[in-house]
Amino acid sequence: MYVATVPNRNSPPAILLRESYREHGQVKTRTLANITHLGPAKVDALRRALAGSLPESASPLPDSFHIARSLPHGHVAAVLGSLRELQLDAILAPVASRPRDLVIAMLVARILAPASKLATARGLQADTLHHSLGEVLDLDSADETELYQAMDWLLPQQARIEQALAQRHLSHGGLVLYDLTSTYFEGRHCPLAKLGHSRDGKSGKLQIVFGLLTNAAGCPVAVELFAGNTGDPKTVAAQVKKLRERFGLSAVVLVGDRGMITSARIREDLPASQGIQWISALRASQIHKLATGGHLQMSLFDQTDLVEIAHPDFPGERLVACFNPLLAEERARKRPELLAATEKQLDKIVAATKRRQRPLRGKQNIGLQTGKILNRYKMGKHFQLHIEEDRFHYERKTANIEREQSLDGIYVIRTSVPKEALSSQQVVASYKSLSGVERAFRSLKSVDLHVRPIHHRLPDRVRAHILLCMLAYYVEWHMRQRLAPMLFDDDDKPQAQAARSSIVAPAQRSAAAQRKAFTKQTADGLPVHSFQTLLGDLATIVKNRIQPADKSIPTFDMLTQPTAIQQRAFDLLGVHLRLK
Repeated sequence: MYVATVPNRNSPPAILLRESYREHGQVKTRTLANITHLGPAKVDALRRALAGSLPESASPLPDSFHIARSLPHGHVAAVLGSLRELQLDAILAPVASRPRDLVIAMLVARILAPASKLATARGLQADTLHHSLGEVLDLDSADETELYQAMDWLLPQQARIEQALAQRHLSHGGLVLYDLTSTYFEGRHCPLAKLGHSRDGKSGKLQIVFGLLTNAAGCPVAVELFAGNTGDPKTVAAQVKKLRERFGLSAVVLVGDRGMITSARIREDLPASQGIQWISALRASQIHKLATGGHLQMSLFDQTDLVEIAHPDFPGERLVACFNPLLAEERARKRPELLAATEKQLDKIVAATKRRQRPLRGKQNIGLQTGKILNRYKMGKHFQLHIEEDRFHYERKTANIEREQSLDGIYVIRTSVPKEALSSQQVVASYKSLSGVERAFRSLKSVDLHVRPIHHRLPDRVRAHILLCMLAYYVEWHMRQRLAPMLFDDDDKPQAQAARSSIVAPAQRSAAAQRKAFTKQTADGLPVHSFQTLLGDLATIVKNRIQPADKSIPTFDMLTQPTAIQQRAFDLLGVHLRLK
């Protein structure tokens, strides 16, 4: 660090406090502060202090400066810099404002340390700062009420924000992935929270449902919230309308799972005349019908693991039948275990009806007990139950089990996309790309962003919370793409796909990713990180408030010098490490 005098044309020279550093082997300089206003005496004192040439009466150099405060800053700079690099701040609102800055703070804080709005506000405030985010955005006086008001400001912007993201990431004729998940709600007073199917194993709690639209690579574009008792197929019409009317996309391929894009939805919401094509899959009952009619036989897969078939029940559709032997092996292993576990519990109910003391009685009571067991193991379709007032027995549906075994490892993709547009292999690959939305849900719900549990009461606040989490994942998704060489993530997917023997076969990690996993080092010898541990490493870059012992010299801020790993992360992100 040094004091530099910079000529300023016809004006007096500018006196700047500067710092030199290395980047890619080159020496670079950054300006920390303009100290022209201090006057010659104070500037000279600071220059001599930095040069270590204080007079004998002065304090030793280590005692000439004190660190008044230190705030973790590197992870803030990385996330906030990435958000600005993506121009998401301009998408939120073209003109800077306090509500926009508060929303940006909530997005960054959701990635750094997911917490309630109260905890987030306290982490921004000057007296309880957890990191430098509040100082950087000049929000160190914000409280939770302001954060709630910023959420109320954000929600009306959702349509415009999603339209901007769609223009950036969705293309005419491209793939659009759509999937749905649910999460549990804490409380009883939100009209959106309903008892419904829980995907979190919290069946006794109220649920909300939200659907996510992404591009083919899994980059999030739009999110929509539904009541907790909404069935998956009922959400499709809203997404089709959004694609057509709000995004102006008349020709895209919508990819959804078998429980969502059903035959009824295809007839009512996705007619061929509307221009939006689709890719989905057949349910197990539909596959059994194909097999019973002789249209689907194991002999089809003697020479290949993928074949196109036709059936009059699916006019105008392409059916791509696939056989995965590893999937067949796994199902053949798992089914007997589940059947045995179910029978073990059912035997306890049989014994309960026969015991001498307080035997289990009543069809309703016996039915409730058996229902809990069948729901737990999902094996109800394989058992015939006989429930009477004072007895209970069961038996396996042997024919049903054998019929299911004969189709182990087989699944059928259905699509309206013509063969000229997508080959059979591309159709299967497109359906499998739904795994990108599933990864988004894992990150949103448990791994990184912790969207659950939800405590907000007002429906619009819940919607704004979900939108905030989606936008935070948008930033994280792009950061992961750029940081992939440093993470355990696969950063060479094209190579892995090229080495794949068949699109039906399980996906394999590339050789580079396997090498990272085995050696725990990157190609340039740096330690491999997870996304969260890398953020933790970046957090050790600290923003130090320096207080000179000479009170005539003002305080100034100084950053920790980044390590090679930290500098590599900033280089990959395309972000410069700055105080602001």
